[in-house]
Amino acid sequence: QVQLVESGGGLVQAGGSLRLACAASGRTFNYPMGWFRRAPGKEREFVVVVSGGGAVYYADSVKGRFTISRDNAKNTVYLQMNNLKPEDTAVYYCAVRATAGGVYYQVRSYDYWGQGTQVTVSS
Repeated sequence: QVQLVESGGGLVQAGGSLRLACAASGRTFNYPMGWFRRAPGKEREFVVVVSGGGAVYYADSVKGRFTISRDNAKNTVYLQMNNLKPEDTAVYYCAVRATAGGVYYQVRSYDYWGQGTQVTVSS
């Protein structure tokens, strides 16, 4: 069983930065860990994922602005968000993919989810 706790959300002006963290309890070593977000009135969407081996895949909307990293010793994944835009406003969720199959950018491919952390970007 894996439990995920996100932190680091908040209110920031456009162009600003935030760093999210996701601390995992339980075994997550070598599991892909990702971030999704859900904006008001929209469905949850893929943001970025990092594999156990370090391969990273970003959504086009965040490429060049967001950076994911993981610290396996601390069982933690981070999301550095720079040059934030109002359209980045959403609840951000950390997720772990513990079973094979599915596609990395699909919500249903992930087995464990955090409770989410709110990110609000003002214009």
